[in-house]
Amino acid sequence: MDSISRTSAAEALLEANRSGVAIAPLRETYPDLTIEDAYEIQMLTVRSWLAEGREIGGYKVGLTSPAMQKQLGVNQPDFGHVFVDQFYLENMPMDLSNHLLPRVEPEIAFVLKEDLRGPGVTVVDAIRAIDYVLPALEVVDSRVRDWDIKIGDTIADNASGGGVVLGSTPTYLGDVDLRLVGCTMHKNGQVAGTGAGGAVLGSPINALVWLANTVGPLGTTLEAGKVVLPGSVTKMIPVAPGDRVTATFGGLGSVTALIANTPKEN
Repeated sequence: MDSISRTSAAEALLEANRSGVAIAPLRETYPDLTIEDAYEIQMLTVRSWLAEGREIGGYKVGLTSPAMQKQLGVNQPDFGHVFVDQFYLENMPMDLSNHLLPRVEPEIAFVLKEDLRGPGVTVVDAIRAIDYVLPALEVVDSRVRDWDIKIGDTIADNASGGGVVLGSTPTYLGDVDLRLVGCTMHKNGQVAGTGAGGAVLGSPINALVWLANTVGPLGTTLEAGKVVLPGSVTKMIPVAPGDRVTATFGGLGSVTALIANTPKEN
């Protein structure tokens, strides 16, 4: 893709975010779309939002489970940005009426106490940089029509980011083995998914290492105080107005997302 095509794709995604009207898969509109193009498009949208005054509050890693990688035909994760205005309070109604097809997935969120920048970041470096972990529910959404996505589509679309709800009970790494942390997700009182931390690249810490070493050469430092979402421990589930989703993590506590009973405008 040339720079004009990348700019056009970024503008289409920005308009989809503003209007709530989904677009066709980018891979169809731009058949020569590569992963490198997709990240360039993502950064064009991010720069546009920063110019509007939005602030980056963290980062997210996606496609960390073998099932999702197989589904999209890739063998590596992807990443996106989380903005400060995308953090929702737990147990407080979230207005998702500006989302297209929101879904929710449970994650073990990291909060950093030290800057982390690759390349060359090791597991030891990552552990040293983590302040604590929190139970989290990530809201994912796609500006691509009907979630008809492949790797390039989701990367360009800020890794299908939509928001995050953080729990309020911090846990320190020395008190838990993240690989063995089990999770049960309930939707409206019914079990909607189960999983464990080991589903995230073998350990959520591996996702943090991958992220630092991937964004570092691009000029990005994972800064102290930022939140990192390493990837879901279960499948994502669709949500609608009035839904209540709770993720309970062994040793970490629980977090609840309430979807406001606000119908989506047509």
